[in-house]
Amino acid sequence: MLEKAADVLGYRFQDPALLTEALTHASHAGDRLQSNERMEFLGDAILGFVVCEYLHSTFPELLEGDLTKIKSAVVSRRVCAEISVASNMAGMLTLGKGMAGRPDLPSSVAAAVLESLIAAIYLDGGMTPARDFILKHAIPFINEAADSSHQQNFKSVLQQYAQKHLPENPSYILMDEKGPDHLKCFEVCAQVNGRRCSPSWANSKKEAEQGAALNALLELGLAKTLDCGRVVLFDRIPTQDTDQPDDVQA
Repeated sequence: MLEKAADVLGYRFQDPALLTEALTHASHAGDRLQSNERMEFLGDAILGFVVCEYLHSTFPELLEGDLTKIKSAVVSRRVCAEISVASNMAGMLTLGKGMAGRPDLPSSVAAAVLESLIAAIYLDGGMTPARDFILKHAIPFINEAADSSHQQNFKSVLQQYAQKHLPENPSYILMDEKGPDHLKCFEVCAQVNGRRCSPSWANSKKEAEQGAALNALLELGLAKTLDCGRVVLFDRIPTQDTDQPDDVQA
């Protein structure tokens, strides 16, 4: 068991009892306190902390809401189960007769294996190996979620472009507002390098700023709208037909 676990996890346990507990499902344990349920509880907290810590240091330009969306996607049951199954962690789980006879392992059980192993590694070796283990598996999903979230945040796209290519960051100017307090509409335009781009109306200032940022991206040649309504974003102003855009749904 120790050798197989070391191959699968890339970590060798000093205390084999921790590994045994992490891989014991409640259906096999004589007492649920001897199953991996308590480790699942701890591992879930460690996973969330490590992902949040990584996001905070890696994406300084993202707001709390964007960070929360990425974190929620990465620590989801679906992603945890996918990691567990793909790396064969779930295949090491000891199950009771009723569970062992099932053709497919429930996603909740597969996800719990990952979380319990995170806890076992933490208890055995401390935060450093636990962090390394988490990030080795989570970073591809973090990048995927970050790309998706980032591409739909037109303000973030515009700001990153400005930071790379312009002397100052874009600013947003409130041009007008209409309606009663409970049903206001706001008109906002983006000012980029001294140029005021077409304004956008929305029911909140944040939405209006996103629309204004999209208008700026379109006018700068950093985006285009397809006939189907999708917005295509470019990392830079395209100069050749060979530039490869990123497709996002506006």
